[in-house]
Amino acid sequence: MSAAAVPARGTACSDSLRTRILLAILLWVTLGIVGIWYSATTLFAKHVERSYHDELSVHIEELAGLVRVDAGGELMLDRPLSDPRYLVPLSGFYWQIDVPDRPPMGSASMTRGSLAGQVARDDAIRHRVERGPTGATITYGVVRHVPRVGAVKFLVATDQRILDETVASFTHELTIWLAALAAALVATGFAAVSFGLQPLDRLSRASARLRSGAAARLDGDYPSEVAPLVEDLNAFIDYNRVTVERARVEAGNLAHALRTPLAVITDEAERLLQRAETRESAHSLLDQGQTMVQQIEYHLARARSAAGARGPTTQCRVDEVLPPILSAMRRLHPGKQFEFVALDAAESSWPLDPVDFAELLSILLDNAGKWSRRNIVVELTGNAETLQLRIVDDGPGLAPENTVTAFEIGTRFDPSKPGSGLGLAIAHDIAQAYDLQIALGARSDGRSGLEARITVTLAAAPTA
Repeated sequence: MSAAAVPARGTACSDSLRTRILLAILLWVTLGIVGIWYSATTLFAKHVERSYHDELSVHIEELAGLVRVDAGGELMLDRPLSDPRYLVPLSGFYWQIDVPDRPPMGSASMTRGSLAGQVARDDAIRHRVERGPTGATITYGVVRHVPRVGAVKFLVATDQRILDETVASFTHELTIWLAALAAALVATGFAAVSFGLQPLDRLSRASARLRSGAAARLDGDYPSEVAPLVEDLNAFIDYNRVTVERARVEAGNLAHALRTPLAVITDEAERLLQRAETRESAHSLLDQGQTMVQQIEYHLARARSAAGARGPTTQCRVDEVLPPILSAMRRLHPGKQFEFVALDAAESSWPLDPVDFAELLSILLDNAGKWSRRNIVVELTGNAETLQLRIVDDGPGLAPENTVTAFEIGTRFDPSKPGSGLGLAIAHDIAQAYDLQIALGARSDGRSGLEARITVTLAAAPTA
């Protein structure tokens, strides 16, 4: 049978204030960066398209203005177009002039292929994507009347890939810069959240020190938003400590106040026991008086352990508490051998009040001394997470079905043995008050006897 354990203190992501703020920052940074990226790339693509539209519109007007008719009726250009890209073979910039019933004239850059003239239908400049010498081209066309020649189609084109490469290059660079900006914003947000929540981290560590007994109050300096809460908590801690101490004193006073009348009643019952006519009533009074004494002792021990449990400075070490108890047990049970073996963790601290821990060990050792044949061994083991104290005797042991009722008030398996049946019940209540696990069972080595185990789960050590 073990004391009820306190649920582990865990922090889920959904319960973390830091995680919530960081997720909110990440969400808004992501939405903002994606919005900027989409808007910038869309606007830039439109700007590039408009720039090319304006540029090619100027080029087609320039081309139409440079045309003249020589004496033989042939079309000629006064000079090349002002943009030298029309002179570079397959540069992606091309012009073409379609003359009725004559071969078309083309730019020096158009060393192969030709431009489709369907886009030129009238004197309005139009454009569309056509098949060109080096792939898809954005072709602009217009029809102009040339004297002595007739309607002439003027075509100017540029490769679609040039526009696409310009937009892709901008998008690539923009993506890199925005990704760097997003990383910087998230890192800044994380730093700001960490800095802003430092007071709460200090408060958490102070609370852990208070809970573990390393401090009596919440210590540290806090900003104005948190300081009132800390002051109120410290005031409540002080008030609670005073209230508990007062309750313990009152409980002790009540016990002492009841013991004197009980002593008088017991004395009178023993006198009545000597008379035959009142002997039955005397037995009844003595039994009830013993029951009242047991109840007083039990509830006093329970009140004391409950009041001190997990309070400030509730820390003790086995190697400091146990030696005097073992010395007393050797005198109380002469002929019995009490031995302490610290396999490890001998100097570790237990989260118990030293007085309560001493009473808990005294009850279990006294119980082992009563039932053992000769040897009682106290073994201490532990690691960073748990500590365990084992009290092993070489007595007759305990039937498995009796381990369930061993901690109940008034349980006595052998009336011939001295005792009131309260010891293990008090030990169980002390263990419960301090979140310890206490259990009775067969010896782990398989030999005859009883093994009492006390286990405590250690809280994470508070950091400075």
